[in-house]
Amino acid sequence: QVQLVESGGGLVQAGGSLRLSCAASGRTFSNYAMGWFRQAPGKEREFVAAISWNGGVTYYAGSVKGQFTISRDNAKNTVYLQMNSLKPEDTAVYCCAADYRPGGGALSNSREYRYWGQGTQVTVSS
Repeated sequence: QVQLVESGGGLVQAGGSLRLSCAASGRTFSNYAMGWFRQAPGKEREFVAAISWNGGVTYYAGSVKGQFTISRDNAKNTVYLQMNSLKPEDTAVYCCAADYRPGGGALSNSREYRYWGQGTQVTVSS
């Protein structure tokens, strides 16, 4: 079992930045591929970014590429999402996800993730 707890969300003006963190516990973090997803009100959950077990592979949704950066610190059991130049359309609940993939790649499909955090709200005002 893996427990995931997100933090770092909040209210920010358009053009601002936030860094989300997702702390994992329960298993060897470095064996897990990690991802970030978001869900805005009235919309389906969408993929944001993913990272492989050692950070060697990253994927981004086209809508955030060049704007967001995913990273991980296996020594701290934490994955991060640095979000820059935020726009009102980035407003959503952001969730991190994990799946056991030692030596594997990054995963962009939500159905491939077994473990999910509760999410953190990000609100971008115009």
